[in-house]
Amino acid sequence: MRAANGFTGRANSTLTCGDPGIPIPDALGVAQGFAREHGIKPTAHVVRGSAHEPAVERAGWRVDLDHPGGAESLVMTGALAKFADGVAESRDLPGWWELTAGSEVSAAQRHVLGTGAVCFASTTEDGTVVAAVRGAVVDDLLHVARLAVRPSHRRRGLARRLMGELAGWGLERGASTCVLQVAEHNEPAIRLYEELGCTEHHRYRYWIPAVS
Repeated sequence: MRAANGFTGRANSTLTCGDPGIPIPDALGVAQGFAREHGIKPTAHVVRGSAHEPAVERAGWRVDLDHPGGAESLVMTGALAKFADGVAESRDLPGWWELTAGSEVSAAQRHVLGTGAVCFASTTEDGTVVAAVRGAVVDDLLHVARLAVRPSHRRRGLARRLMGELAGWGLERGASTCVLQVAEHNEPAIRLYEELGCTEHHRYRYWIPAVS
């Protein structure tokens, strides 16, 4: 069970994997209590097609079709060596976040984004950040997140370049494989990741109580 003051879906949901040790409806009740205690919406992070999914639905939960990131996401993985090109330089978190999001970094954002071996990479033109990405190494995995390019600078290869540099950064820190999440409706991003050699590992959806 995870809570981060509402910042990102993954950091504010209960991951359903393994055996909770109690009946699924009871486990979901515990998750609801945890959410109320932390002031977040009760949400279950469920792998599509998993053994837990039918049980979650039978317990009276539904897919959160209004989730800001989309109802369903792909988890994709790929070998870093296939697309590594250069090595990304990392900004400090406050400066990177202010430049990319236009606001000061909050305590919750600092906790979610800044934990562990992290790289905050970006491309700047005329003093303005036009593309950015975050990477974090855990064991031999490089987790890629928040890849974004300003609309005015798309179709210039900036996302591909940043991914290549981030892959190089990850390789230097012992990672061999990247893992990332992408909404199923984000077809341009999916095509980019496929061109880099990434393939779909699984999909997940966020579920919420049908009756609040």
